[in-house]
Amino acid sequence: MEFLRIVRRRSFVSEGVYILLNLALAAVILISTLATGTPWLALLLVLLSKWRVLAVRPRYWFAHLESNMVDMIVSAGTVILIYLAGQTANDNGLVVQISLTVLYALWLLFLKPRTRVNDIAIQAAVAIIVGTMALMSVSYEWPSSLVVIAVWLIGYSCARHVLVSHTESDMRLLSLLWGFVFAEIGWLAYHWTIAYPLFFAPQLRVPQVTLILASLSFLAERAYHSYVKHQTVRRSDIILPLIFTVVLLAVLLLTRLNHAAIGTA
Repeated sequence: MEFLRIVRRRSFVSEGVYILLNLALAAVILISTLATGTPWLALLLVLLSKWRVLAVRPRYWFAHLESNMVDMIVSAGTVILIYLAGQTANDNGLVVQISLTVLYALWLLFLKPRTRVNDIAIQAAVAIIVGTMALMSVSYEWPSSLVVIAVWLIGYSCARHVLVSHTESDMRLLSLLWGFVFAEIGWLAYHWTIAYPLFFAPQLRVPQVTLILASLSFLAERAYHSYVKHQTVRRSDIILPLIFTVVLLAVLLLTRLNHAAIGTA
């Protein structure tokens, strides 16, 4: 009994330390961005926080990097969005930055540790939204090749993240193919990037390509989930996601909503 009490006590202490360290990481990211006025120190802190990826034999580095890529995409994307939220004369800039920090802390504490199939799909969706939103908001003057590679990496990493949860035998091939789809759409979006300002944070804009990639990924995930469960893609499983995706794409591409080009005031 004494041994069990010691184990419980250690588990409680470990859980408390885990929570404090993650809260500290989120807070330090915000503070470093506010103090320096740039995202570079915060990005460095994010990289340093992933030291455990390399705390194994070198032959396992690539595998650990792949498995942690979704978290790194969300972390780096959040840092960039926090930085962009502060690049405004509006009074709510700090409020938006704090709100993003709180959301990042919730990601670290509640969503990231979950391992259920649906939770993993949500993790991938968050990475797609945050990653592409941050990337397209800062890469309008980058070489197109870098943007295409970055978008491919987001697509590959998020597809792999979902496929691993299903123990897919062709995981690598399917992830590469989905990354290629992302890269093609990313290349088109680089030459025609428009975005929609958020009403509560006009300094942040949601690129059109973010909505397109997120909706297509949602449809693909529902189709794949149906195939894994029934060994065929059932129409009843994908009809609503398909209608949602088609309607969203039609609204985005055929209507003139309030939007602006990335990189404009």
